[in-house]
Amino acid sequence: MSTLTTAPPGTDGDRRSRGVPPAAQSLLRGLPLLPSVLLLAVFLAGPIGYCVYYAFTDMQLTGASGTHFTGFANFTRAFHDADFLNAVWLTLVFVVGSAVVGQNTLGLALAVLMEKAAKPVRSIVNGVVIAAWVLPEVVAGYLMYAFFYSQGSLNSILSALHLPQQNWLYTLPILAVCLANVWRGTAFSMMVFSAALNDVPQELTEAAEMDGAGPWQRFFRVTLPVIRRSILTNLMLITLQTLSVFGLVYTMTRGGPGNKSQTLPVFMYQQAFQNSLIGYGTAIALVLLLVGALFSAVYIRLLKLEDD
Repeated sequence: MSTLTTAPPGTDGDRRSRGVPPAAQSLLRGLPLLPSVLLLAVFLAGPIGYCVYYAFTDMQLTGASGTHFTGFANFTRAFHDADFLNAVWLTLVFVVGSAVVGQNTLGLALAVLMEKAAKPVRSIVNGVVIAAWVLPEVVAGYLMYAFFYSQGSLNSILSALHLPQQNWLYTLPILAVCLANVWRGTAFSMMVFSAALNDVPQELTEAAEMDGAGPWQRFFRVTLPVIRRSILTNLMLITLQTLSVFGLVYTMTRGGPGNKSQTLPVFMYQQAFQNSLIGYGTAIALVLLLVGALFSAVYIRLLKLEDD
């Protein structure tokens, strides 16, 4: 009978790596990431690089003999343009109103209510809310246009109730697009908070109840502190998503009437493709990118403070 002997664990690996420099070992470990890095460079860093370059030029689609480097002229023009400043303000209103307040609050409320609801009710509500989320942005925009239009569903309901009616897309366009974005995007926040609420230790809630805490006290003093990190993560994601909303707003109002619902993505599109000012429109796109980066930095900082 032969005896099988085994070498101590790690001996072969030590021999193989003994003569390899540390830099080469790090390079070998990073080789599996190379395809991902190349794809990011081609499809993400490349377009961003072109965007940065065109933002400093006077490139136009028509009527120009060539493209010339203009430095910060496009950015100077933007910050002296009343329409651009109006678009910045409306974008902040749209993000805060429809994402930070609307989707975040309604998503949390639905997640809490669904915990106590009967299974058939949960199924119906989840189906309705998620159906709005999976709709393409343009389809959702047409549906909400039909709802808020002067002869649409909302005014039909108000007429049946003998309440005052108005053309919502003309008198309150930014409110209409905010409510439309809340309707479309709440499902994501609801699913995030539903998962977070499932991770709240039942022992904490039961201990608070035994100490005499009511439902509101348990919610604000136990539940919210436990899911704070999920709230911040959700806020970051829906803020970035709402900053880039274009199809919903453009389908409902095209930024009008006038510029009363002209958010930055709509203003950027109109300058670049309707006015043929590619350089100026790209500069606005770069400002929008920086605004998103600023929001991300704030949320990431808050998440780090939460971890500490």
